[in-house]
Amino acid sequence: MSHDPASSPLPPGSTIGIIGGGQLGRMAALAAARLGYRVHIFTPETDSPAAQVSDAATIARYDDQEAIERFVRSVDVVTFEFENIPAESVRHMAEHVPVRPCWSVLETAQDRCNEKRFFNSIGIETAPWRAVGSLDDLRQAIQEIGRPAVLKTARLGYDGKGQVKIGPDTDPAEAWAALGTGLDQAGLGVLEGFIDFLGEISVIVARGADGEWAAFDPVWNVHRDHILDTTTVPAPISPSLMDQAMDIAHRAAEALGVVGLLAVEMFVTPNGLLANEMAPRPHNSGHWTMDACVTDQFEQFIRAVCGLPLGNPERHSDAEMKNLIGADADQWLDILKDSSARLHLYGKAEARPGRKMGHVNRIRPRSDR
Repeated sequence: MSHDPASSPLPPGSTIGIIGGGQLGRMAALAAARLGYRVHIFTPETDSPAAQVSDAATIARYDDQEAIERFVRSVDVVTFEFENIPAESVRHMAEHVPVRPCWSVLETAQDRCNEKRFFNSIGIETAPWRAVGSLDDLRQAIQEIGRPAVLKTARLGYDGKGQVKIGPDTDPAEAWAALGTGLDQAGLGVLEGFIDFLGEISVIVARGADGEWAAFDPVWNVHRDHILDTTTVPAPISPSLMDQAMDIAHRAAEALGVVGLLAVEMFVTPNGLLANEMAPRPHNSGHWTMDACVTDQFEQFIRAVCGLPLGNPERHSDAEMKNLIGADADQWLDILKDSSARLHLYGKAEARPGRKMGHVNRIRPRSDR
């Protein structure tokens, strides 16, 4: 993996290019503005949440070479707010302007097989898994891993999309056909053994161009319909598990040479932690930091990408973050009447089922001093 060399900090007034126009880009752009930076968004979407609060937006396909050339000439550094973009496009940008994290980190994180192979290569345990490229592969993998299991696309799956559960009576042929349209061009999926876990936690770690690092406290995540519902901090886990979680996230960020943020999701099992997925960007499970930490995840992200000193990630309050999905956002007025609530809406015009419209952070005095 290529590592981004330490370099002098980008001065305020510089322009940060962010690939992706979603809510993570929006909140990153707002944090950048607080520190005096301009932001240029690259997205195929018109009126995107991020573009609404940014200085400029290039509206183009992620593989549009002419648009890429124009974009890189207008920015001083490039980063991204989600993984489902062509690594080749990002590699091309890196020939002209610093890209943080580097494109090879994106290539690892956007493919579940690469991701699990990476975790295992540095001694981080995952659920048992097998890469599957055909129905015969799937049958063989079920034989080796057993049932129940989960068949997933290797790429482009998020919020429970691109997944089929393999139960005791599931016909492998039907499962393979059901996944079919979601398979990437290589036709690759991954079969994961079903884990009897106690819960899910995540850790977000920041790493600077100089190798400096800082992590936010581990958090407890609860999902509803495969979408994150609530994140609670402090997580109800032992100090030794907290240390193990922080160590896993730091080791992964170090091995990848991340410059920016890395979020690592982990299953809590009776025998310890298993890494599930990672994302080299701000993460939904870090939104609580906006109201409960000295430096939130978005400012930390901007600091790392711009080569600035990392901020203090210390938590000054306990918090619960709740996602506002679809029509949940209609409760905005009631939320604003709640003195413990901090409302964050994403500027999306249409509330669709399963669509993240915003989140609310509820803050309490810190209980574990």
